[in-house]
Amino acid sequence: MNSMTAMRQYQSVNNQAQALAADPHRLIQMLMEGGLTRLAQARGAMERDQTALKGELLSKAIAIVGGLRQGLDVKQGGELAENLDRLYEYMTTRLMEANIKNDPAIIEEVSDLLREVKTGWDAIAA
Repeated sequence: MNSMTAMRQYQSVNNQAQALAADPHRLIQMLMEGGLTRLAQARGAMERDQTALKGELLSKAIAIVGGLRQGLDVKQGGELAENLDRLYEYMTTRLMEANIKNDPAIIEEVSDLLREVKTGWDAIAA
């Protein structure tokens, strides 16, 4: 086993342990952090013409946004949850468009939106 494979396995186990120990508020933060990381990586892959990697990373980012969307409770969250649902749907559509058009500006737009939501979420006391 090479050192990079070992490092990835360690990180995977470490991330899983953090997720198991995290409260629901922290889990959402972790999803948002992971989404922002995947978006930055996808943009880098796009700029380096690594088409397969770009697609894989954008798919992961879309799945994370989908997870955030599934976690919404519209009954309890009311209008705020409905607005977030529409925003997450918009983000997903834009990321698919970014992949098709190979447009890093769209990735940056979605990153900015997710960062803004994360800033608000981070301000909420757990």
